[in-house]
Amino acid sequence: MHQHWSENLADRVIVEKKEPYVISGGMTTSGPVHFGTLCEMLFPAAIKKALEKKGKKVRYYFIADIFDAFDSVPKSMEEYTKELAPHLGKPLCDVPDPTGKSRSFGDHYLDEARELMKKFGIEAEIVRINEYYRQGRFDELARFYLEHSDEARKIVEETSGKTEKKDWSPIMPVCEKCGRIATTRVTAHEGESYEYACDRDVKYTKGCGFRGKNRISDHRYKIVWRLHWPSWKQIFGTSIEGAGMDHHTKGGSEDTCKAITKNLLGKEYHIPYKYGFILFKGKKYSKSKGTGMGISEISTLLMPEVIKYMLLKPDLEENVDIDPDSDKILRKIEEFEYASTVDMNDPEASRSDRKKGIAFALSTDKMKWKSFLDALLYFQIYRDWEKVKEMTGDPDGVEYLKSYIEEWIDRKFMPDDYNFTYAPKKASGNVRKFIESLESGMDALAVHNAVFEFANASAIQPKDFFAEIYDAMIGKKKGPRLGKLIAAIGIEKLKKDML
Repeated sequence: MHQHWSENLADRVIVEKKEPYVISGGMTTSGPVHFGTLCEMLFPAAIKKALEKKGKKVRYYFIADIFDAFDSVPKSMEEYTKELAPHLGKPLCDVPDPTGKSRSFGDHYLDEARELMKKFGIEAEIVRINEYYRQGRFDELARFYLEHSDEARKIVEETSGKTEKKDWSPIMPVCEKCGRIATTRVTAHEGESYEYACDRDVKYTKGCGFRGKNRISDHRYKIVWRLHWPSWKQIFGTSIEGAGMDHHTKGGSEDTCKAITKNLLGKEYHIPYKYGFILFKGKKYSKSKGTGMGISEISTLLMPEVIKYMLLKPDLEENVDIDPDSDKILRKIEEFEYASTVDMNDPEASRSDRKKGIAFALSTDKMKWKSFLDALLYFQIYRDWEKVKEMTGDPDGVEYLKSYIEEWIDRKFMPDDYNFTYAPKKASGNVRKFIESLESGMDALAVHNAVFEFANASAIQPKDFFAEIYDAMIGKKKGPRLGKLIAAIGIEKLKKDML
């Protein structure tokens, strides 16, 4: 049987690690959740599901790196630039939320992530990493890194291929005066104590010039990223954690993480996995630059289970290019509907079908509607949801799809073929003769074939005849599949309306 990547990784965890297993993952809460950050939630959840399916005990920690420095105003917050600019360089958790909705700027996007995790059915223990620092959970490691600062620096430089500045330090103090973390540097340390200066120029902001002295036990510091990442794996006891390709390239954070864990801390390494880039029309997503449609936005147009399916079906290291073109999205919805019919117990199922079937099972517990295209088509014809429910015989499914279809219409996201109004004209000539020839009970395929047969018998180009019929029915030269459209309207109704 062909295994999904989540099953392969679950098998590795069982063989190489001890139960209970711990899966960790996370995000920096600096901007809106997009497809890339959704993967950081979704992929660990898929591995968790695969392990639980095998009866294993698993914990999944989703780590919000909300203690990171606020380094730029994201596009989605540009209207608040004046209010936010004075806080550049501070920890995200210490920057006020200009909308007033959350307790901090970093929490604004973490709260968005929480809501989306609920919407996407992702269960995880969410950790605000600043709270772990405040509780002293990183103190032992911070003392260790300061004590072994030279060794840590050497590993960082060797694995990154970059020479660090002379004043490099394993920790970044939070300035007592201005509250910035990006502009500080340790000037001296001895045992528990360290001195620092807030005088760095990091291009997007400058230090205030204050000089101070703290102790590790004051918890006013953060470990630098290349040491912070391996540190949280020790704190949470991580069995497996993934990261994007950029972390896994030569000189990336993954090389440092492995060397710090094994060579400096002397600990067993977790199972790493890498996943491909999530692209938006061929370009890499960027939360801060606003490249790509945010998940909150696209999830008003597309059902969460279909979004999950789009991300879970490809091979793990395959790049996924998200192109929210309405025709492409329709095809993906139809593929999802087909995936719901795949028999996973069929030994003859192809690898392609099995991938679809597994991705469907990871995306939802059950199919919630019969046909998105039917609901869309019937609504365009009747503009009455109760009638759509009646005609499709799927009242619950139509109710579920209703808000998505209305959003497609409101945002003019409809594919051109389905952007129509049924406004029949009294037929004449060959169109009238064709409609008169239709018989009650003909299905979509029979109607479609009848168009070709009539056109050929009448020495008319089929393409031109299709356009003539569409024009008489919907005032356009093209539209949905004609056989499907006529079958949906009903032959008796069509005759009554047009003859």
